[in-house]
Amino acid sequence: MATTLPPTITTPEKLPTYAGGGNGIGRLPGGELRALADRPPEPARTGIWVALAGIAMMFAALTSALVVRHGSGNDWQNILIPRILYWNTAVLILSSVTLEVARRRVAGYIRREGVRRAQAMQWLLVTLALGLAFVAGQYLAWLQLRAEGLYLPTNPNSSFFYVLTGLHVIHVIGGLGGLLRVMYLLSSPVPVLRKSTMDATSYYWHFMGVLWVYLLLLVCFAL
Repeated sequence: MATTLPPTITTPEKLPTYAGGGNGIGRLPGGELRALADRPPEPARTGIWVALAGIAMMFAALTSALVVRHGSGNDWQNILIPRILYWNTAVLILSSVTLEVARRRVAGYIRREGVRRAQAMQWLLVTLALGLAFVAGQYLAWLQLRAEGLYLPTNPNSSFFYVLTGLHVIHVIGGLGGLLRVMYLLSSPVPVLRKSTMDATSYYWHFMGVLWVYLLLLVCFAL
């Protein structure tokens, strides 16, 4: 007499998990707590490119306004560019170099390639210090212009100088805030820094460096 066997219920193979819970954070081999590097990437890279496009369009509009204003009247008087701007340029370029080193150290730490967290943090601190030095240098440049009697409403050229350099400094301060956020995420007891977040912060900072070189050339030839 034939018998009917119940259908076999198969369950999907359980994937190995790390101890420590969800959210992509666990205890990796060796007992070290660290955010897993293979989590789904966040839309940080897409967002940063959209933001940079908007910033580029804003400064392009200001450049167009400067060119039109420069040729529309005879009240344009050249001003002497403070020499500290060249020092500031070197500082900002150097900060891009140190941040790129920090980015590679962070990537090596996340991938467990023998890089210690302190090594990445040191380069981030150097970049932060250089960024603060750039902001301080820009402030000294404004003080020098004020000492020469050049203020925002003095002449069209001084107005454009203050507006262009001031807006750039505001965006650099935003980049410093991004660096502080990266350092906070990296230094937390359970580091949750994503590589995409580090990359997006680096792209933004490098863009600020390229933008500053462009603005320096613009003010040197136009003002």
